[in-house]
Amino acid sequence: MAKLRLGIPKGSLQDATVQLFQRAGYQIYVSSRSYFPSIDDDEIECMLIRAQEMARYVQDGVLDVGLTGRDWVMENNADVATVTDLVYSKQSFGKVRWVLAVPEDSPVTSVKDLEGKVIATELVGFTQRYLAANGVKATVEFSWGATEVKPPVLADAIVEVTETGSSLRANKLRIVETLMESNTQMIANHAALRDAWKSEKIAILKMLLEGAIAAYGQVGLMLNVRREHLEKVLEVLTALKQPTISHLSDPDWVAVNTVIEEKRVRELIPRLKAAQAQGIVEYPLNKIVM
Repeated sequence: MAKLRLGIPKGSLQDATVQLFQRAGYQIYVSSRSYFPSIDDDEIECMLIRAQEMARYVQDGVLDVGLTGRDWVMENNADVATVTDLVYSKQSFGKVRWVLAVPEDSPVTSVKDLEGKVIATELVGFTQRYLAANGVKATVEFSWGATEVKPPVLADAIVEVTETGSSLRANKLRIVETLMESNTQMIANHAALRDAWKSEKIAILKMLLEGAIAAYGQVGLMLNVRREHLEKVLEVLTALKQPTISHLSDPDWVAVNTVIEEKRVRELIPRLKAAQAQGIVEYPLNKIVM
């Protein structure tokens, strides 16, 4: 049987990725003793790989497809195909930033002020290229972790990833510049995409994962209403396009089905009741496939 070799990012993105696949309809079971999670699809083999290394293994064909950050694709200068952007992270469904940060009392106000200084980061290659593009010569040291605590004793500045900036502020650091924004991407080996079966399998994964992300923060809402009150109900509702209206066995009544932002439900339900809607049901969504 043909197999698609899929890389799942080990580490901070692991749980969020497993949850995303679950919403997409795939159950992935991770054991603390194995780097080969099981998945309820006999045509897929999973492997846990650090996000920092994923692009290299996809490029070399060890994996057909994998999920990793755009930042690590750029750091490795990997020759891979970007299948789709999957905008989610370990804390939220959003992008992260790699920023240049310095101590609050540092005189540094731009990257130009770092000439001859020491910068600590895990993103060494990209940082070196960023400095070169700005005509700055500085020492870039690889950081094994706890990068925020290194200035000012062990480094003059750091390049670090952040979602909210809270960890930087807690360590009395201020952001000087944003070097890049990053989000998770599905990347594929070029040869795998030329293989008809693997290409189709990757396309199915892409569609279902995109659908799972599109459904994030959305819920379905269905209700019944007399035809004479339908216009008032429709004035209350918003939808992806238009609500679906179905006939009921009683010709005086119709059913309305729509998709709305979950955070709006508590505001809309009282207004729908006031518009004479009945039998209002809210239900969760796993996927919205456009």
